Amino acid sequence: MSNMRTLTVDTRARSYPIYVGAGLFKRLPDLLEEAGWDSGRPLMLVTDDRVGPLYADQVQRVLTDHGYRVGSVSVPATEQSKTLSQLEELTTACIQAGMDRSGGILALGGGVVGDLAGFLAASYMRGISFIQLPTTLLAHDSSVGGKVGVNHPLGKNMIGAFHQPSMVVFDVETLNTLPARQVSSGYAEVVKHAWIGDADFVSWLEENRDGLTNLDPDLTTEAILRGCAVKAKVVSQDEEEAGLRAILNYGHTIGHALEAAAGYGTYTHGEAVAVGMVGETMLGEELGLCAPLADRMEALLQAFGLPTRLRADVRDAELLELMRRDKKAQQGAFTFALPREVGRVERVTGVPEGPLQRTLDRLRGDSG
Repeated sequence: MSNMRTLTVDTRARSYPIYVGAGLFKRLPDLLEEAGWDSGRPLMLVTDDRVGPLYADQVQRVLTDHGYRVGSVSVPATEQSKTLSQLEELTTACIQAGMDRSGGILALGGGVVGDLAGFLAASYMRGISFIQLPTTLLAHDSSVGGKVGVNHPLGKNMIGAFHQPSMVVFDVETLNTLPARQVSSGYAEVVKHAWIGDADFVSWLEENRDGLTNLDPDLTTEAILRGCAVKAKVVSQDEEEAGLRAILNYGHTIGHALEAAAGYGTYTHGEAVAVGMVGETMLGEELGLCAPLADRMEALLQAFGLPTRLRADVRDAELLELMRRDKKAQQGAFTFALPREVGRVERVTGVPEGPLQRTLDRLRGDSG
């Protein structure tokens, strides 16, 4: 497996490998056997109606050829699939397929599938094992760290659990079938990881943005590994978001509110986070926490084809209310991960509404 690179995530719950490279789906039986997943363990492949037609047969075939029994179920490839009703349907499929507590879930797809299938694994028979098989750049973030769950109409990811995967297998060949919008969306989380934990990584992204946008396999593998390394370091120190892990939410307080306010699917997750990172950098400037950084952030995100400003039809009042209900908020106080400098972000609670409103005005282009 000479072209495969490996990174280990160490948490209190378990340590597990992240494998990144080309053609790794063909090597799944070997990777499963190394992890102790013998062919007697029943498996359920969870995918979506966009990724499934491209890769589900390949994954099932390589596993069944090695004696594994693999069921399969598909969900619509939209954020609207992250619901309790969809979770119930997946649970029914597992019961009907005879999945028992020795079974394992394979999450083949992007962040929606990973969150949903991971929560299925966390809740089915009070918890079974699962493996992340991400097929999008964006999922390099969501597939690592064990945060799984579904949405509520009043907020994103309000229902969920911490449930670490047994491994993450990232076959970079799958990125070649992504639409351009999804490639851009994925780079938002890559930029986020660089900005919160590795200033040199930010400079590297600026220098290599053309090759990254064109999905050069070596550059893409390097970007995924460096992004995962930042997240793995944070997760290993704070598995269940007791403190430090909150910095991984940089861009997400505004971003999650924007996704909900605009209607799930209007923005991709990465697009909303891109706008959120620009806004939260502006907020850091407004509060005097950092030197002017928003222009540099905005230029980098725009280089990857990402939006950086609010749409005119998204109302401030709705954004503010959603941010008050954000799961990171405490006693109704606004809470953010805000930059101190490139490569360093910290959690800030009790942010007043005045500076936040001025930030939204600037983010909309009404001033500054």
